[in-house]
Amino acid sequence: MEIYRSIDEMKKRSNELRAEAKSIGLVPTMGFFHDGHLKLMKEAMDKDNFVVVSIFVNPLQFGPNEDFDEYPRNEERDLKLAEKMGVHAVFIPTTQEMYPVEPSIAMKVTKRTNVLCGSKRPGHFDGVVTVLTKLFNIIQPTRAYFGEKDAQQLAVVDSLVNDFNFPLQLIGVPTAREHNGLAKSSRNVFLSDTEKKEAVWIFKALHAGKQLALGGENNTDTIIDEVTKMVVTHTSGVVEYVELLSYPELQKIRWMDETVILAMAVQFKRARLIDNLIFNLDEYNHT
Repeated sequence: MEIYRSIDEMKKRSNELRAEAKSIGLVPTMGFFHDGHLKLMKEAMDKDNFVVVSIFVNPLQFGPNEDFDEYPRNEERDLKLAEKMGVHAVFIPTTQEMYPVEPSIAMKVTKRTNVLCGSKRPGHFDGVVTVLTKLFNIIQPTRAYFGEKDAQQLAVVDSLVNDFNFPLQLIGVPTAREHNGLAKSSRNVFLSDTEKKEAVWIFKALHAGKQLALGGENNTDTIIDEVTKMVVTHTSGVVEYVELLSYPELQKIRWMDETVILAMAVQFKRARLIDNLIFNLDEYNHT
């Protein structure tokens, strides 16, 4: 497995691969791999000739009171897991390598960010699209892989790729879950044993909300209230939001044949968990 820490060396390798007409799959991550990351890698390995995993904890997407310093890191373990998955290369730049000077151009996301996590994390997605623009230009992937657990991020990246005509295919991969339904996340390590058991109710509540919607309930407030009540009743977490929106537009739904997202965020003592279900409202007509 090849390891690159220099932008110039990564670009050189990418140019060589493209000259050989090989497809490049990119899995952008912040490291501390879990099964969700490995699922993305497997998807990339199945589709592309050469797979690059990037590991970079991007400071631009963390707010002043967020967990940048506490974000879990374990490079040695990550490299072993990537190699075990058969990944061809890992790109691990430092902050100094990625941002040697203060950027003179600032990227700003203007749509799909005033809801869900974006409404509580001003500037977060500006940082996401900035680092992804750099990664896309450095690695020039044929395909880029993202988990549907971070569905708002996936929607924003969809806009980035389309608005700026990046010559790549965006691949969304379904959320990796524990056997009990809990969405896998690097932040799960911060949950206490009791909180881990409680957190299962996030998925249970979302599933109950989905069944209400597919059953014909067309009052979004009713669905949101039911989902919220289930989590409040069965967990010690604080519900930050529950929203039901069109996807990937992330706008008010029209209750027709359209794809929607039911999403929520719950703050536990040391971990903020997000989860969602994406489905089509017309499904109930066929059940």
